[in-house]
Amino acid sequence: MKLIKRKLLLFLRGMAMGAVDLVPGVSAGTIALVTGIYDELVHSIKSFNLQALRILKNEGLVPAWRYINGQFLVILVAGILFSLFSFAGIMRFLLDMFPLQLWSFFIGLIIASVIYLLRQQSPARFFDMALLVLGILCAYGISVSPAVVIEGSYISLFFAGSLALCAMILPGISGSFILVLLGLYPAFINALVNVQIDFLLVFATGGVVGLMLFSRLLSWLLDHYKSAVISTMCGFLAGSISILWPWKVVTPFITSASGKQIVTASQNLTPQGYLEVVGQNPQTLSCILMFLAGIIIVFGVEAISTRLKKKRYE
Repeated sequence: MKLIKRKLLLFLRGMAMGAVDLVPGVSAGTIALVTGIYDELVHSIKSFNLQALRILKNEGLVPAWRYINGQFLVILVAGILFSLFSFAGIMRFLLDMFPLQLWSFFIGLIIASVIYLLRQQSPARFFDMALLVLGILCAYGISVSPAVVIEGSYISLFFAGSLALCAMILPGISGSFILVLLGLYPAFINALVNVQIDFLLVFATGGVVGLMLFSRLLSWLLDHYKSAVISTMCGFLAGSISILWPWKVVTPFITSASGKQIVTASQNLTPQGYLEVVGQNPQTLSCILMFLAGIIIVFGVEAISTRLKKKRYE
């Protein structure tokens, strides 16, 4: 019974990771960190190496399966995939019908995530503080630069998948946020909703390759320079708020070789400025409420996780 309960809790953790990774705000890595499985996750991903192949060749499938912590990964990935395909349609609907409220919600998630991460790993040294500021400046610089939008070719999807899944295991930056920066977020949501096999297969292949390589670097960096890594990620997240700002006017457009219109510049506005320039209701109150909801959700997950950890050691 306890074994079934542990497997169910792991599946639910996977569901939470998949659900939040559709949101450009909270990282699946943050959820793994908050729920206490982050170290096991990174170690399991790292175990896909030549040693695993040697064990498979010399000792058979069962020892190799144990070496890579296969049961843990299968249950977790099943939960992630369940959420990705279940909630993608909801996310597309919200993007179409309530964009201002949704982006406000994302900003709340980001701010709460930054606060949580800085509480876990406070940047005490000057070097860490400098990295925090540098991360803010880099992300803000990206936000005010002309948008770089990647066309949906297989090569671009492969590299986008590599970046997005690497970001997925970082406790701070979500894979969806990387897709927002690349201009591929709507295309990714549509691919999930419509089950575009070629898109998803190329994207996933790039993600697996990137994840196998990056997990080793990330593990080494977190072991030796954890405070510096967290400070940089928090700075990047804080600076990215400008990108997700809900009230903005977008101009102009250019037409790509495929005939697709691509946004090249945008300007953030106040709610009043949005009303005057765009001529649409800024829906300020509902946006503020959604912003607060994003903050409450992150700290709620943290509180629940803290209670579960205490029960585990009682």
